[in-house]
Order: sequence, then structure tokens, then C-alpha cells
Amino acid sequence: MIVKNKSYEAVIEDLTLEGSGLCRVDGFAVFVPMTAVGDRIRFKAVKVQKNVGYGLLEQVITPSPARQQSDCPVFRQCGGCAFRHISYEEELRLKGKVVSDAFHRLGGFPLDPEPVLGCPEQHHYRNKAQYPLGVDKEGHAVAGFYARRSHRIVPADNCLLQDESFGPIVRTVLSLIDRYKLPVYDEETGRGMLRHLFLRRGPSTGETMVCLVATTRKIPYINEICQALTAAFPEIVSITVNVNAERTNVILGRNTVTVWGKDTIDDILCGVKLSIAPAAFYQVNSPQAQRLYELGYEYAGFKGNERLLDLYCGIGSIGLGAYRQVDSLVGVEVVPPAVESAKKNAAQNHMEHTEFFCADAGEAAVQLADRGETPDVIIVDPPRKGCDQDVIDSIVRMAPEKVVMISCNPATAARDAKMLCEQGYELIRYRGVDMFPRTGHVETVALFVRTDKKDI
Repeated sequence: MIVKNKSYEAVIEDLTLEGSGLCRVDGFAVFVPMTAVGDRIRFKAVKVQKNVGYGLLEQVITPSPARQQSDCPVFRQCGGCAFRHISYEEELRLKGKVVSDAFHRLGGFPLDPEPVLGCPEQHHYRNKAQYPLGVDKEGHAVAGFYARRSHRIVPADNCLLQDESFGPIVRTVLSLIDRYKLPVYDEETGRGMLRHLFLRRGPSTGETMVCLVATTRKIPYINEICQALTAAFPEIVSITVNVNAERTNVILGRNTVTVWGKDTIDDILCGVKLSIAPAAFYQVNSPQAQRLYELGYEYAGFKGNERLLDLYCGIGSIGLGAYRQVDSLVGVEVVPPAVESAKKNAAQNHMEHTEFFCADAGEAAVQLADRGETPDVIIVDPPRKGCDQDVIDSIVRMAPEKVVMISCNPATAARDAKMLCEQGYELIRYRGVDMFPRTGHVETVALFVRTDKKDI
């Protein structure tokens, strides 16, 4: 047992997806942030529980070969990245291990994963940014990201993850807030107006959306703000105000008003033109999302005559991307604006043999099964919590020959895989995909085949 506030030496054995290294002192496990596997370190014990401790790094005595100098000045304060202090090769190794461990230990599968699909772009790959707004000690508006496990804003208007075009827009918005003395929202008091600055860009088109999240739709000087922004940045085609007057840490409210330009921006993914509304889900790393989807299509092995069901379809990007490889498409999504966007996207791409409807995935799966819907392939892209049991049960009831699961959480992916394989399916192959370099997130794509259809 270690003692709080005492210093110790140890070697880092493993690393979590949060970027904390695991070491042991006389067999007692301790987690220390900002470390790398192979580091010999000195740390100070700051929290000691019955079975685990937590420390703060005091000195790297002998650095790991995987350690590198961080290229971000606010890495230690900001909560956005986990791995700026290690090489990208080491990051991919760790993410591959996380996927493998989940399927081996949680799912009970002996099958090893295929190598993690890395991302060619590790900088400026995000096409969406949500900046909390605050004020500094001099009363000037600032934007940035929350520090780890807090709502303290770390000013950062030139984030290495965000699209390079965002920084100048952020700085211009901040100057306009100061110029017109617009009150910035204070979480503690609930007073103020402007809460977040939300930016979206279509990498393939360059179209950019600026969304101001405020407690009211009537922002003073909004016309002057629109004129200044569009004059400085011609790529801005949409300026909106999202109204969120609730005392909550949820960023977006329910109502969004367009104050200049279009209601949506356009992008092209997998050859499909997509219109993207402010609140719609759209992958923030578009080029890698295309590689992710294409891997899913490869797993599905489409022959051209399949009936495809896309569960959790969002604005239709996955299913529509596969449209020209299948015979027909049905998409299901619980968010009404997303369903309307999916229908619009199908229409503007002249994709006729499609149907999108709004329902919870579990309820929709039951409805489809009840009406005798027999898809040949189901692509399911659930939220982080994974699939509910009724979704798995309904997939099994519809008995598709293949199921392709795209998951953003290896643990729930392994759990769902186990449930599916307990009801007549076999895991054929799976692979991690790094959608978000330098962060602690990794996607997983898995193929399941009905056990009496393994030869298809």
C-alpha cells in the first residue's frame, strides 16, 4: 500500500484511453497521467483507495521510446487530447489492444482483430467545433475547451484538431463580442447571453456554418455581426442562432433560427451530396469516415441485389453511400430533423428505392419484423451505449444473412457481438478504425454471418 503525498519510482506498464499510465508499487496499481509505456518515472501519490491509487508525474527518469514532445501548448490543461505525448504508432498499438481486449475478455471471442486502420491526417481533421465562451480577468471574451473533469475554459482558438479555417473565425467572433459588448453567459449565475460558438464545415465543398448558442434568439447587432463575418470569410454560407435558455450543461437547445444564408451546409461523402443541419449528426472526420464506411461495405460484400436496412441512420450517410451497391434501402432514425434530412439527401441524389422513417431503433426493428421486412444485410451504427436487447432480438428475428456493426465503443461492441452470437450469428472479422487521432476514441467495424449462411 502506498502513502498519500509520498513520492515513488516505478515503470509504466500500460496506458488507458484517457492517457493515464498504469504502474505498480509493491504490486499496488497506480495510475499516472501524461506517461507512456516504458517510462521510468517519479510520481507523487495524490489519492489512495483500497485497490488502486492515483499519482501526479514529478519526473521522467528514463523516457519511453514511444514518448515525444507535445506539439500543443495547452495539452496538459485541455481535456481534448489524450495522446499528444506519444508517437502515433504507439497510439495505434494501444487502440488495437483496447479493441482486442474488449472482444477477447468481454465478448469471449478467440478471434483476433485485423490491424487498426490508421488515419493519414492527424492534425486539423475535425469539421465541427463547439467552443464554450467565457471572459478573462480583463473582461475580454475568450473561447476554448474545458479542462479535464471541469468546466473551466482553457483558451484555445487555434486547436490542432480543428479545421485550420476555424481559428480566424473564432478570433473574429470574439472581437465582435467585445466590440458590441455582448454579455457572455456565466454558468454559475445563469446570467448572460452567449454560451457557445458552434462551427461546421463541409471539407469537400468548403461551405461553413456559424452557429451562436445563446439564451435568446434576439442577439443585439446580429446584422452587423453577419455582415462582418461574411465579408471576412466568404466560405460562410449559413449563420444561425440556437436558443438554449436552460440551466444545463447540454450545449444545444431545441430551436435553431437561421439569421443569414442557408439553413444547412453541403458536403460530399462516398460520392453522395449531403445537406447537414446544425443539430444533425455527421462524422467530424469526413475523409476517415469515408474509409470507415467503405470498410463496412467491404465487410458486407454487396453483390447488387441486396435489401439493406440502415439502423441508427442519422442523415442517411452510411446507407446512401451504399445505395449504388444494393437493390433497395430502408433507414431508421429517432431524431425527426435527421430523418427529414435523410429523405432530402436521397431526393437530391435521385435515389428512388429508399425509405426513411422516424422511430426508436428497437421499435422500428419490431415494426419491420412484424410487417415481414426481410433485409439481406443490416448495418447498425448505435450510440456509445450500444444496442438495446430489443434491437438485437429484432435483428435476429428479421434474420439477415449479414450484419455489419459500426460502433464507437469497443466495450459495448463486444457486448453486443456476444448477444448476437448467442442467437445464431458468428463473428467473422472485426477491425478498429482510428477516427479521432490523438484522442482516446476508437471505432470498431465487425461482420456477423448467420451460422447457416457462412458460405455466402
